[in-house]
Amino acid sequence: MSDIIINNQKILKGSNATVVLNSYELHTKTQIEIPVHVINSKNDGPVILLSAGMHGEEINGVEIIRKLISRSEVKNLKCGTIIAIPVINIVSFLFSSRDLPDGRDLNRCFPGTKNGSLGSRIAYDLMKQILPVIDFGIDFHTGGAKINNYPQIRCVFDFPMNIEIAEKFSPPLIIDSNYREGTFRQEAAKKNKPILVFEGGESMRFDYLAINEGVNGCLRLMKNFNMIDLELTPNPSVKIKKDTWLRTGVSGLFHMNVKNGVFVNKGDLLGAIYNPFGEMEHKITSTYDGYIIGINNQPVVNAGDALIHIGIEG
Repeated sequence: MSDIIINNQKILKGSNATVVLNSYELHTKTQIEIPVHVINSKNDGPVILLSAGMHGEEINGVEIIRKLISRSEVKNLKCGTIIAIPVINIVSFLFSSRDLPDGRDLNRCFPGTKNGSLGSRIAYDLMKQILPVIDFGIDFHTGGAKINNYPQIRCVFDFPMNIEIAEKFSPPLIIDSNYREGTFRQEAAKKNKPILVFEGGESMRFDYLAINEGVNGCLRLMKNFNMIDLELTPNPSVKIKKDTWLRTGVSGLFHMNVKNGVFVNKGDLLGAIYNPFGEMEHKITSTYDGYIIGINNQPVVNAGDALIHIGIEG
């Protein structure tokens, strides 16, 4: 490992610094900068990216990184480097929005172009400035609107190193998740740089279970690479090879009967749909033996809505 250079800014071995990924001008002439925190120890070790805020309303990851870079053992690494970007999508974060002002999803803009849209430029800078200097990364996300994801790592099981990194992180769930076009994770994989996605909680709400699992997972990861001295009990991680959403066949008021993250058997009653006039309309039962990995917290649902995400162990 040598000095870290990001956007022509050098961070020497044995030093910590906050640098700027790049500056972007909005239509108001406002300059938006993306801060990057670099903790560069004196001794060789892995270079790990911790990134969050790819979508502006996903705040649990922002809090996870904030807590991590505030810890004394992380500020004083024994070896290796942490590159932390608490908020990638500064513009959408300002407006608590998933999308950029032009309606694009930043995580569909990769690999990006130097002179393209705002999202394309941010993606390009991440690919050119950050990806070449890291060994692997954890990208923090949450569920979408009203979707609460149980803490989980998503990765492609067939990609070299993914399972090894996920097991060192030791989340409650490790899910085999295919790539999606235009994502940071997919484009990083093409460069042989594993990016694992941590999912936990719901948009615009602090979920302290997810936050604590994210923080502890990163600390376990650093400990496993001898970057810090800290003992944390690992989770008995469950590997999920297949997943499916249970959908309602009727409209009405949705009541959930079981907790997120629990194991359920095929045929178990998971919830029920009532109409507004007090009558039972429909029972939701599990179609598989598996784990509940996500829940739709929307109480008013329409026929066909996805309600409960079931993960099947492989």
